[in-house]
Amino acid sequence: MKKIGFIGTGVMGAAIVKHLLKKGFNVSVYNRTKVKAEPLLEMGAIWCNQPNLVVKENDVIFTMVGYPSDVEEIYYGANGIFSVDVKGKVLVDMTTSTPSLAERIARDARARSAHALDAPVSGGDLGAKKGTLTIMVGGDEATYADCLPIFNVFGAKVNLQGSSGCGQHTKMANQIMIAGTMTGMTELLVYAKASGLDLDKVLDTVGGGSAANWSLTNYAPRILKEDFTPGFFVKHFVKDLKIALDEAEKMNIILPATHKAKELYQQLEDEGFGNEGTQALIKLWWS
Repeated sequence: MKKIGFIGTGVMGAAIVKHLLKKGFNVSVYNRTKVKAEPLLEMGAIWCNQPNLVVKENDVIFTMVGYPSDVEEIYYGANGIFSVDVKGKVLVDMTTSTPSLAERIARDARARSAHALDAPVSGGDLGAKKGTLTIMVGGDEATYADCLPIFNVFGAKVNLQGSSGCGQHTKMANQIMIAGTMTGMTELLVYAKASGLDLDKVLDTVGGGSAANWSLTNYAPRILKEDFTPGFFVKHFVKDLKIALDEAEKMNIILPATHKAKELYQQLEDEGFGNEGTQALIKLWWS
């Protein structure tokens, strides 16, 4: 059984590591804040003091951090992944990042006789906890096939989308769709409440028809409970939408609905809600 290293044990990463530990994998972890990894250490994970130590002891190294700048630091920093010998290792970045950075990491991995995949996920905190994430992979087919048994531990839908960077492009397409469903779900609630409707009945009704979608099912009930804990952070969604719009501009395409969603989420972050869940968008209408 392959030895696994995991860098980044936030909401999503910690849940994924738990699945790997329960399946009997030997997992080493690193996180900038060690206290966040303590529950994993209690389950048997091995602590490493810096990213390059994770690399030395393991066969497959996963990274799942916040921003492209964090990915660059993890890979190219003084104590980063590429600061040590990575020959024969498989490097899997699960951060939602830029396609160009994914291509750069893959190119530099090949130059060091290593292999790299970009493998962002969708499904939020619930998908991570249930082990039902959707995983979008970019890279070569042989490396993908080698990692597929590991992906299947915490993913319900896993597909190779193409060469390096294609996983990130697929995630951008995913986020564009989510932007539409989140704004639609939010405006549905705003309209229904202003009309004096029973919101629980509305959700039960429209959720059974053609308006049904993941955001409506998973986030609307949280809003009614005033639960704005992050399954996915507002600040990270702003980052994702910026990447999607930047990539769209490079391809000379205009996405007006995504532009508006980005403006709304940027406003939400500017008003101090960046560390809340994306369902907090309702706060632009409801106090």
